[in-house]
Amino acid sequence: MKVSEIMTRDVISLSVDDTVERAAELMKEYNIGSIPVNTEDRGVVGIVTDRDIILRCAAEGKDIKTQKVRGIMTSNPVIGDCDIDVNEAARIMSERQIRRIPITSSNKLVGMLSLGDLALEPNLREETTQALGEISIPSCHNS
Repeated sequence: MKVSEIMTRDVISLSVDDTVERAAELMKEYNIGSIPVNTEDRGVVGIVTDRDIILRCAAEGKDIKTQKVRGIMTSNPVIGDCDIDVNEAARIMSERQIRRIPITSSNKLVGMLSLGDLALEPNLREETTQALGEISIPSCHNS
């Protein structure tokens, strides 16, 4: 089965020049925790998460009204092609400890694959459970 068969197709994205405030507004409006960041010429160049907003903006005292997402996003995110197999995507998510992968076709954002999408497929429950177990390994607290 290909990721294009189970991915979420209605995906919003941000520009590198959008503000962190805009990212937060979209996350609230759509009840989501991450948004791919696009450029017209290079496609998906980053992903910004609610965690990025807290740790890289709010915790550092930056102004969400003026701070651009390019300054807090995770650059060079893992991206999947719409034709990859769902088992391969689950393996990548597990190895890289990520919960979501932007999905592209010809360098254009066409969807988002999440652990939730994988969990809805009865044939993939084992892979999803394994991926979630690997992703959920706690990190050490740095004092």
